[in-house]
Amino acid sequence: MVLTLESTGAILLALIWVLPLAYAVWAAIHPAEYTTRFVLTAPLTLDNFTRAWAAAPFARYFLNTFILVTMILAFQLVLGTLAAYALARQDFWGRDIAFALILAQLMIMPDALIVENYRTLARVNLIDTIPAIALPYIASAFGIFLLRQTFKTVPKELDDAARVEGASPLQVLMKVYVPLAKPTYIAYGLVSVSYHWNNFLWPLLVTNSVESRPLTVGLQVFSSSDQGIDWAVICAATLMTSAPLLVGFLLFQRQFVQSFMRAGIK
Repeated sequence: MVLTLESTGAILLALIWVLPLAYAVWAAIHPAEYTTRFVLTAPLTLDNFTRAWAAAPFARYFLNTFILVTMILAFQLVLGTLAAYALARQDFWGRDIAFALILAQLMIMPDALIVENYRTLARVNLIDTIPAIALPYIASAFGIFLLRQTFKTVPKELDDAARVEGASPLQVLMKVYVPLAKPTYIAYGLVSVSYHWNNFLWPLLVTNSVESRPLTVGLQVFSSSDQGIDWAVICAATLMTSAPLLVGFLLFQRQFVQSFMRAGIK
């Protein structure tokens, strides 16, 4: 079998992704003294996971993270659907200007707005709450753009037929456009959940207590120990944090790839 340039590049990228994960798995299921050396006869243990779970309130962190990603995705889908439908099918003054402003927002890095977002949330006393983490992300320019492009591919005849049957604009949206855009919703949902599950900087800045911290911020407790860094426990904690995303991808990888292909995401 002759490897092409594309297949060689794919293999290299796969190795870059797999090797750190393989090391994390190795370190997590072996005693600490084997984190820096590979021995086939090294004993297996789950003690690192037990120690990691006891060192931090992971149950609370998982609950906070689940609430956070669910809240953000729900708002993004509702607001994005309404905005995308208006931009794709409704005629109103300033539509093109509004869409241009949304596209301009895609060019602004979220980190550039951190200071002003923090000051705004501090004024309304929302610091150290889960809504404080979610508010800057409840409207997504990327989601609006993606759904608008999908809605524009829906045949106008379906829209007209539904209106002839007496459907209101909202009914047309919910019964014609939303079902046909299901692959796009799946693709965007996967992107949104993955991004906000792994987001670290903004949650770190606006949370101070266990009651509002997500998993990514909770992991920092393992790197601030006075007794030094225990890589075995860190790897175990990291695997517990990333396990839901990894398991979800392995279970739904076919739907994941198909939805991205149908949605036209490169």
